[in-house]
Amino acid sequence: MLRSLYNWTLEKAAHPHALWWLAAFSFIESSFFPIPPHPLLGLMCLADPKKAIRFAAVCTGASVLGGLFGYLIGWGLYDTIGAWLIGALGLTEAFPVAACHLREYDFEAILIAGATPVPFKLLTITAGFIGMNLVTFTLASIVGRGLIFMTVGVLFRLFGAPIKLFIDKYLGLLTTLFVALVVGGILALTLIDTGGEGGTADACSQATTVNPLV
Repeated sequence: MLRSLYNWTLEKAAHPHALWWLAAFSFIESSFFPIPPHPLLGLMCLADPKKAIRFAAVCTGASVLGGLFGYLIGWGLYDTIGAWLIGALGLTEAFPVAACHLREYDFEAILIAGATPVPFKLLTITAGFIGMNLVTFTLASIVGRGLIFMTVGVLFRLFGAPIKLFIDKYLGLLTTLFVALVVGGILALTLIDTGGEGGTADACSQATTVNPLV
């Protein structure tokens, strides 16, 4: 079944309008959609490695814009939309923890969330809610999102055909590794800058409430 889904998605990724779908998925995933754009980006790069960097750039730009939309939701629409979204995504308990990390680590927290498959939308909405500096938020989003997406683009542009053969052969293993990466990213956000001594990280892990700065 996994192989059939892979082949079907690869076919759709080569569709003439796939770039627009990639941009749309990247935008909405940064603010409210639960499915990340990484699989579609990878498959589009597989379908046409010569355009991989272009695909990655579109993915990065749309994701950053989507992050700004998520920031807007947290900043001005949290009571009417944001709280519902956080609850619908099952991130209610993680919200005060994310707010604590953002207040303590600012740029670093957004960077880690942007460069790993953790729920980026959680950080974008939270950043708006606590009134994080918009320039800092935007720069961190560009660096974080660009790091993960542009790396994919460059790798597929340079090694497209061999990578496709590798994925074709080891699809199941790579799926398992991706799940492990998601878990690792979440742990990285939870343990950021603990220094092995607890302190702020322990305080953040116990956070249950958060007040906006705006």
